Amino acid sequence: MSVPRIPLIIDNEKVQSKTSKWVDVLNPANQEVVAQVPFCEISEVDAAIASAKKAYKTWRNTGQGARMRIMLKFQQLVRENAGKLAELITLEHGKTLPDAEGEVGRGLEVIEHACSIVSLQLGEYAENAATGIDVYTLIQPLGVCAGITAFNFPVMLPCFMFPLAVAAGNTFVLKPSEQDPSASLFLVELAHQAGLPPGVLNVVHGGPEVANRLCEHPDIQAVSFIGSTRVGTEIYQRSSNHGKRCQAMMGAKNHCVIMPDADKEVALNQLVGAAFGAAGQRCMATSVAVFVGKSKEWIDEFVEKSKLLKVNVGTDRQADLGPLVSPQAKERVRRLIQSGVEEGADLLLDGSNIVVPGYENGNFIGPTIFNNVKVDMQIYREEIFGPVLCIVCVDTIEEAVEFINANPNGNGVAIFTQNGGDARYFQNNIDVGQIGINIPIPVPVAWFSFTGSRGSKLGVLGPNGKQAMAFWTQTKSITARWSHHERGVNTTISMK
Repeated sequence: MSVPRIPLIIDNEKVQSKTSKWVDVLNPANQEVVAQVPFCEISEVDAAIASAKKAYKTWRNTGQGARMRIMLKFQQLVRENAGKLAELITLEHGKTLPDAEGEVGRGLEVIEHACSIVSLQLGEYAENAATGIDVYTLIQPLGVCAGITAFNFPVMLPCFMFPLAVAAGNTFVLKPSEQDPSASLFLVELAHQAGLPPGVLNVVHGGPEVANRLCEHPDIQAVSFIGSTRVGTEIYQRSSNHGKRCQAMMGAKNHCVIMPDADKEVALNQLVGAAFGAAGQRCMATSVAVFVGKSKEWIDEFVEKSKLLKVNVGTDRQADLGPLVSPQAKERVRRLIQSGVEEGADLLLDGSNIVVPGYENGNFIGPTIFNNVKVDMQIYREEIFGPVLCIVCVDTIEEAVEFINANPNGNGVAIFTQNGGDARYFQNNIDVGQIGINIPIPVPVAWFSFTGSRGSKLGVLGPNGKQAMAFWTQTKSITARWSHHERGVNTTISMK
């Protein structure tokens, strides 16, 4: 049976790339080649941008009500096809089907928020701001925009970008991850079925050359990126140097503080899920647990709970975590685990050599736990992006806050406590953009903005919520006078 080749989408048409470079898309559970994705020609990227530029001329003037109705239809189609989207995610990414279904649900939140575009895109009006003078604002689209996404959420991350952008009147070029592009592509097809006109939403595939072209092309007005710190820094600098808006959501080292007054069963169960769910391949995964005071007595129980997790192929609905996305990812995580041992951390649970019967070639790593981790160890300095948890013990909440604030990243943090005073102290003093109180992965609902900070983010405005609306639009201020009475000369700056 021939392997399907992933197309580009230009002008709402599936287009086979003319490139000579095709990369295999693998099922991470068994290394089976399930598709091939093109590293497309720069001329094909330019064609997608030209299509978006042409479509912008009419799409920007399409009524808000019409754009809203397309978004309403889009969310209906995504809901109806949630099962297929989840299957594509699991096939190419490896995460469990329940987790994939949850991802589709979080993506749907953003699409549903975009359905409110008629109220989100309202300007302001002040009559008689000065005598006979009215001042008002227009919230207008930017033009052609681009999104570059990581592999770990092939549906949710595109939803963090194009639904609100196109609902606001922009046109869009999406470059999904080459490691698992099929779910992203199907999502775009559903948007076209919902009624997006030709050229409003296009898809290209490839590596750094394609990403660089999106950052440099003079017709691209804004670039959104979600992925690693190394790539995100390059994307942000390149886009900014070419005069574009850019938001880059990047790497993380997320901490979870366990206070001794926390509900032990809730805290430990939530920590297990946050550390090892999706095999740790979340930018918001908990990768460091900070046990405060006597809560360190719970570590042995936490390890025992972690041992109970089932590692298997993602299509097994009883599995708690599936494989990593690629053999290279597995090998990198194994190297980092070995570095932790060599640098003196206490390995309480080792999942580096796990084998799943029937899937011996899969990229599986089981839950892995280190205790007595020091800040200069590689396993603490680097984002592991695997099911590996570092444990640190401190005596007080003040020490915990100081320890976390010393880390350069600021994506997410959590605290488990039943003391409101401690929770308030924590949220006021922690220097991290997204805080969970008795919530281990504090990604807010879509009508609030994703507010990662410091080393985890470049750019002022993040995805979702009000910040995303500001990112994808420009504000024009109009000062107008319609009067018969003013005829004299005014040489001052005052409005008379």
